[in-house]
Amino acid sequence: MRHICFPLLVLSSLAAAADLRLGLVGTDTSHVTAFAKLLNDSSSSGHVPGARIVAAYKGGMPDNAASAKYIEQYTGELRSKWGVEIVPEIEDLCPKVDGILLTSVDGRPHLKEARRIFTCRKPVWIDKPLASTLEDAREIARLANESGVKWWTGSSLRFTGMITSLKVSGITGVITWGPGPFEPHHHLDLSWYAIHPIEMLYALMGTGCVEVTRTYTEGADVITGRWKDGRIGTVRAARPYGPYGAVVFREKDALQSDPKAPLGYRDMVVEIVRFFQTGVVPVPVEESLEIFAFMDAALRSKLSGGQPRALR
Repeated sequence: MRHICFPLLVLSSLAAAADLRLGLVGTDTSHVTAFAKLLNDSSSSGHVPGARIVAAYKGGMPDNAASAKYIEQYTGELRSKWGVEIVPEIEDLCPKVDGILLTSVDGRPHLKEARRIFTCRKPVWIDKPLASTLEDAREIARLANESGVKWWTGSSLRFTGMITSLKVSGITGVITWGPGPFEPHHHLDLSWYAIHPIEMLYALMGTGCVEVTRTYTEGADVITGRWKDGRIGTVRAARPYGPYGAVVFREKDALQSDPKAPLGYRDMVVEIVRFFQTGVVPVPVEESLEIFAFMDAALRSKLSGGQPRALR
């Protein structure tokens, strides 16, 4: 019997009749249970229609406490509360799903996992951090392009009202802030958590950074980027934790985010479902790769004692 492969646009037309089936790779983050509630619980006030999580591969990194501590807990909740099938291998997801979410909490295995996922030839969303190095991030993009797989990555913060309310014309500069704790196994130290305020910066500034200067202390980092058009964008990453926020500068005024603006994952999950339905990528791959080049330049600046370093 001949198997028919339906393109994304055909799947979007079928979505009205049946939810898209989604699979998870990596069950060691609270994101997976939060996503399952939003997608699988139709009685929830925050329910996002159009897709369901139906299967998952556990994954996990024993040397990362954030992974090892929670993997069994979140896997059990997915299975018992949300009816998600746990499969033994990534490749077992392929016939069961229409799209895949790479949700491993640790960025180090993402390249290895993505290589296996791309053999499914299904669209992919990759949770933060995309990878633990700039080289791995670029290789993921190369492999996806080679495989003809559509994909994207992004922080939930860029889709919250805190940031979308500041997307105005005439921006001359931006300051964002947020938590920036480190995880010792990630070569790009900012990728573990400071990726959030950095994504907020790029959501408002766009691409075009050419040089980064980083001031490091034990309690915080201040990372300043110079854009090719002369604009300046700055991120303050606090440790161990701190609030999120942003200020946008224009020629004649400045706008600040609402400190009481709600956060959460729903706005991003809406974008994820729309992507799987339509194939339209909300965050260009080029922007995601520049964010990693930004963090790479920031690391090189830190190691040089705070000297400016060009993106490579």
